[in-house]
Amino acid sequence: MKFSWKRNLIVLWLGVFFCSTAYSISIPFMSIFLSDQLGVTEHLELWSGISFGITFLASALISPFWGSLADKYGRKPMLIRSGFSLAALYFINFFVQDPYVFVIVRIFQGLLAGFVPAAIAMVATNTPEEKTGYALSIMATSGATGSIIGPLIGGVVSYYSSNRSAFLFSAVIVLVSALIATFFAKEENYDRSAPRSHVRDDIREAAHNPAFMTLLSLAGIATFSVMILEPLLPIYLLDMGVSRDSASLSSGIVFSAVGIATVIMAPQWGKLGSRKGFGLILFIGLIGGGIGNILQYFVTGYVEFAVLRFVYGLFYAGVLPSVNAMIVQSIDPGFRGRAFGLNQAATQLATMAGPIIGGLLGGLIPIRWVFVVNGVLLLVAAVLVKTRRLEAKVEAIREKAVSAALPG
Repeated sequence: MKFSWKRNLIVLWLGVFFCSTAYSISIPFMSIFLSDQLGVTEHLELWSGISFGITFLASALISPFWGSLADKYGRKPMLIRSGFSLAALYFINFFVQDPYVFVIVRIFQGLLAGFVPAAIAMVATNTPEEKTGYALSIMATSGATGSIIGPLIGGVVSYYSSNRSAFLFSAVIVLVSALIATFFAKEENYDRSAPRSHVRDDIREAAHNPAFMTLLSLAGIATFSVMILEPLLPIYLLDMGVSRDSASLSSGIVFSAVGIATVIMAPQWGKLGSRKGFGLILFIGLIGGGIGNILQYFVTGYVEFAVLRFVYGLFYAGVLPSVNAMIVQSIDPGFRGRAFGLNQAATQLATMAGPIIGGLLGGLIPIRWVFVVNGVLLLVAAVLVKTRRLEAKVEAIREKAVSAALPG
């Protein structure tokens, strides 16, 4: 390669870090923003779920199209498009006064999003094969670090100013991501002369790869398990006795606990996965995440809850990086942009469904029971990894690709 993959990894790490920070500054406190700033007093859980989920439904529907464009024209243009668009939309959110208008803006955020998956696909395509798993684990720490810093910034801004002001901070920070992508990201491994595929053909090709389809399902399940709780955590903290005045700041600390755990453990899981296999890491992460969720049912204090979220995060940190690494191993390099576009569609559908179902469940059953449902879901996913012999299938695909690349 004409450029250092390590330098590119650092640049893209920074881009995803700022993009994730911008997201997590304002999004975790959306239920409080809806009630205090937009005047939603009835069915707050449902409004929160819809406001969360509608963005990701729009993103899921459009992301295979962006993935197709990425394989044709490169991932860097997708980074630039998404970064500047999101900066403008966060800025618009600052002025919104009506909850229906807020939902419309959230739809456009979904249609024009895609910075993080484009960055992941760019790393996967422009990194040596033997370093890809490690690089993707490092990329996981960028989003996690942003999820640590963002809620803390958002909590402080909300506490001393308002939730509305947090959108201005998000706009400025995601603009930094766009500028980083524009001036510093480098990409070489794509072929502009190749014809652009159609989404229907991409889905058909993916359907003929059972291992890849299983990985898409696991990515969706893992994402759903996180997002089903996202609109409920601030409300759950209020139920624990946290005062409404400090709810945003307390929510920021709880959200950050999982991010801190991911920063600590994701690189370690990546190194271990390179030696022992990412299927094993995926299985351990799902088992630990499932048990960790179930244990949260028994916690009644805010501090204990934050500590247990941290321990849960230590295990969960290995899940999505392992899925991404195994996706790289299970597909042809020329299909990676489209593969991660489909992966984004799966995760965004899960991100859409999670808050909506979480909001509905939060209105029907005590929130602590949602943790039990979530934990059982992850344990079922762990069983799926073993019963489908996923790692063996991915390894067989990888070995076949290596043999096909050998001369003669």
